[in-house]
Amino acid sequence: MNWCGYIPESLNEGSGLRTVVFISGCRHACPGCFNPASWSFRAGEAFTLGLQQSVIREAAANPLLDGLTLCGGDPFFSAAECIPFVQAYKAACPAHTVWAYTGFTFETLIRDPSMLELSRLCDVIVDGPFIVEERDVSLPFRGSRNQRLVDVRKSLAASRVIDWQPALL
Repeated sequence: MNWCGYIPESLNEGSGLRTVVFISGCRHACPGCFNPASWSFRAGEAFTLGLQQSVIREAAANPLLDGLTLCGGDPFFSAAECIPFVQAYKAACPAHTVWAYTGFTFETLIRDPSMLELSRLCDVIVDGPFIVEERDVSLPFRGSRNQRLVDVRKSLAASRVIDWQPALL
């Protein structure tokens, strides 16, 4: 598995201050994608165990972080390879949330064993392809109106998609 980017602190890819890892590889090829350079599974460099551990150590040492976000590409094309990284991240940062972006729908993710396992490690999944005709920059954490902010635990428990709602202060 390769990665093609890393942002130690971001406010754009999920709720709160987040570490963002861009996993290489995507076959959706959405017209208007903000990151077409990430489509190749060979983009960037190998996301080695050493690099993964470095990201986790840096995140664990940052008391301001709220969580990890997996972007891409599409991390669900590399679900089996992402699972150990997310498991290690959650072990080191148990209070953090995990978000992931995907062009797959949640209904598709839960039909594939590896994708389901990665989904279960996430708190929120932003699902669905980016659709240029549905583009809406006013929406929080997503680029087009068809994309959903899926509350994973509630959705799995209810056997239907439940939208994530930000916590009230």
